Amino acid sequence: MSSTTSNDCPIRQIIKRDGNTVEYDRDRIATAIFKAAAAVGGSDRDIAEELAQSVERMLVATYHPKSIPTVEDIQDIVEKVLVEEGHARTSRAYIIYRHERAKARQSREKIVEATDNIPYKKIYEVLRWNMAHGCDTVEGLNRIIAKGRLPELIAACEERYSAEVAQGAEAMIERMPDIRMVIIAGPSSSSKTTTTIKASERLAEAGMKLRTLNVDHYFFDLEMHPKDEFGDYDYETPQALDLALINEHLEALLAGKTIRTPNYDFKTGTRQLDVHEMSLAKDELLLIDSLHGLYDDMTRSIPREKKFRLYIETLGQVRNEQGQFMRWADNRLLRRMIRDSWHRNLQPMQTLTHWHYVRRSELQNIIPFIGTVDYLVNSALPYELPILKHKLFHYFPAAMEELKNEPKRQDAYIRAKRVFEMLESLTPVEDDSIVPARSLLREFIGGSEYSY
Repeated sequence: MSSTTSNDCPIRQIIKRDGNTVEYDRDRIATAIFKAAAAVGGSDRDIAEELAQSVERMLVATYHPKSIPTVEDIQDIVEKVLVEEGHARTSRAYIIYRHERAKARQSREKIVEATDNIPYKKIYEVLRWNMAHGCDTVEGLNRIIAKGRLPELIAACEERYSAEVAQGAEAMIERMPDIRMVIIAGPSSSSKTTTTIKASERLAEAGMKLRTLNVDHYFFDLEMHPKDEFGDYDYETPQALDLALINEHLEALLAGKTIRTPNYDFKTGTRQLDVHEMSLAKDELLLIDSLHGLYDDMTRSIPREKKFRLYIETLGQVRNEQGQFMRWADNRLLRRMIRDSWHRNLQPMQTLTHWHYVRRSELQNIIPFIGTVDYLVNSALPYELPILKHKLFHYFPAAMEELKNEPKRQDAYIRAKRVFEMLESLTPVEDDSIVPARSLLREFIGGSEYSY
């Protein structure tokens, strides 16, 4: 439809809600007014056209000739004109129409759209954010470091991540009191634990009482875990967890019963049953962070409408000189190489060679469910890459040399080579004291104010 502005109208463009600028069209105003009037029995399009002209005149009188009003600005004036010109019933219908459209937009925005298990819309938002902050390339990161601006980038990254978690918590609050359980899920080293803590803080501010169930305590003894052809134990499969006991305890908790959860020692690979007493009051929300939180059998005993699912992933968008993007799984591999060394008594080389378990399980039991979640958080921090490089880069040349002639370890060799090439030209940062004590990165490099 062609635009219908009067010849002398200085308003030529408006700003949409997504920030884009489009051509101003008075006919759209008339159509919206006519729909509102029809909702209360009106049927005269000519009156809607006259009211749209009144709106246009008020816009011209209100805004500078070179200014560009927003959609919201125009809608405010429509409401004002309808009231002032004696169309109170139409005004009320228009306000309801506007409110319903806002609710529909809000609902659409909360749907995690994924094609082939990839949330393209979210990835585009991440890329735009990185480009706006000059950290979408290795070259850009190097410039930031050289100019002494890394603390600024750290602050911006932390603010973005915290805001996303807070928005996720708000989405949970909106679902109360229907939900009784919040599941924070995501692949290995995506920072589920820190995200859970931060979401808990925001919910606590809103007066929500929380109880956290640590699913890691439900691992079977290590000797009961599946093994591969190398004799290595697999922590990554959901079957390494006592799913039957988890469901039994979840159902009991939501029924108001008291349970005693197990305790698992990762260094010895053994668990002890009936250790931690736990109950859930009627006004408390059960909070779970779990690698397999989206896996149906994990929470099968709890109805879907009682659960809120938040998914977290390192949706990083940083590319090197060859245009290759840092893979999300490689970002998480670096985090886990450090964390395993101090938390699970594994050397970085062991984490690298065992990573195929992680990826296999993610592809089978985690990533396929991304389109079923209620909210998505990006935990990638572009500034972490130079810090992680300083701590880990020296392992990769040695790994490449050791693995290149091992037929059964070619996946680890390819992975090591890919990370090496991605980080080779990146300036490493030795001093990690600039990382905030409550940063999610502290979950992996240590020094956090939080207890893990």
